[in-house]
Amino acid sequence: MTATRSVVDFVLGTSLDDLSPEVLAEGRRCVTDGIGVTLAGSTDRCSQIVRDEIGSHAPDASATILGTSTRATAPLAARANGTAGHAMDFDDTQLTSSPDRIFGLLTHPTVTPLTAGLAVAERYDVSGAGFLEAFLVGFEVECKMAEAIDPRHYGEGFHSTATLGTYGAVVTASKLLGLDAGQLEMALGIAGSMASGIRLGFGTMTKPLHAGRAAENGITAAELAKRGFTSGHEPLEGTWGFFRVFGGGFEEDRLVGTLGQPHSIVDPGVSVKPYPSGSLGHPSMDAMLALVTDNDVAPGDIDAITFRAGNNILKPLRYPRPRNELEAKFCIPFILSSIALRRRAGIHEFTDEFVLSPEVAGMMDRVEVRFDEEIDAMGYDRMRSAIDVRLTDGRELTTTADTYRGGPERPLTRDELHGKFRECAALVLDDPAIDTALDRLDRLETLGSISELVNGLVPHQTAVAG
Repeated sequence: MTATRSVVDFVLGTSLDDLSPEVLAEGRRCVTDGIGVTLAGSTDRCSQIVRDEIGSHAPDASATILGTSTRATAPLAARANGTAGHAMDFDDTQLTSSPDRIFGLLTHPTVTPLTAGLAVAERYDVSGAGFLEAFLVGFEVECKMAEAIDPRHYGEGFHSTATLGTYGAVVTASKLLGLDAGQLEMALGIAGSMASGIRLGFGTMTKPLHAGRAAENGITAAELAKRGFTSGHEPLEGTWGFFRVFGGGFEEDRLVGTLGQPHSIVDPGVSVKPYPSGSLGHPSMDAMLALVTDNDVAPGDIDAITFRAGNNILKPLRYPRPRNELEAKFCIPFILSSIALRRRAGIHEFTDEFVLSPEVAGMMDRVEVRFDEEIDAMGYDRMRSAIDVRLTDGRELTTTADTYRGGPERPLTRDELHGKFRECAALVLDDPAIDTALDRLDRLETLGSISELVNGLVPHQTAVAG
């Protein structure tokens, strides 16, 4: 059993009836969160630029660009929605059960199969159950492939959401398009030649475009294969296949025989973000929030903040002083300053106006970032850090971090998930439309058509009954 054959057999042999209630429930949670952050991200400048570029293309308007009244071809709608879904860096993250995988997080697994799946499902009037089935199959293949590839893939600069996300998208699209075994093998090969994305783009508009292009490329690869377009055989494990070219190799036993055994969406699970920024800072942000709240520390009480962590945190969160809100998502002084100043770091804090404000500049001046050898030596299986706060009255407060809200130890409750959705969707939808969307997301697999959901995600439009 090769890696390619394992994926093909899993895709063709898995139906909604094979998925446990827990898998279905987690799938609905991920779709809900993914659509929420996509609606919010549709207001971002980078999303507007992508939509403007799309507007110059072909007139076939079979799919909706969420959060707008614009329609486009399925691949282009997927590009727009994928970009929006990752625009605020608020989308979920994959967890790993193995400490040798980078940072304990591998991809942002939902956005690419979600946005590719919505575009294709809307185009072909697929039911909610058909969409959810395809989404979960694509999600699982993406996660298991991300576990299998050699960690050098990410370590040397590839962005896994761009590369592995392409496979989540192509599998989801292929499932919806009904590709046979031969066509699916070709689609996987085509996708490998289209997958790309490098970490140079972190802190810029290019990072969210990675997800948009992955979703678009997945659909394009699947549609080409359905029309008879060819690629090489053994596209995953072959000598010039994806795993060897993009990672220098892979661990076969992390993929072959593991698909659905168990589903990654439930074990080790998915981390739903509480903050629209790089996940590696989230434990520290929660720890800082607890410190200032429990000790009733006002901004003026803070004399100095010292942040200590290993290279797994310091290298990706690489901006010492952000020039805009995109860089602020990967800037330790900013994320700690936002918590210190507002006891929040949400979508209303990650704006150029706040990031570049004098009050933020003054607080960031008080933050020192240090490499800590002892923390670094503890390994990269958790996102560890320590924060020392010196107060103006001479007191010293210290806290440590390695867990956070939204992670497996502290998952968001249903009310918290819905609260996040409401905060995101409120940027483009009114309260009745949000209520309708949440109701339909809660019973996704009962919808006769995915359009019942999508039609209600357009601003200034009355939701369709059903």
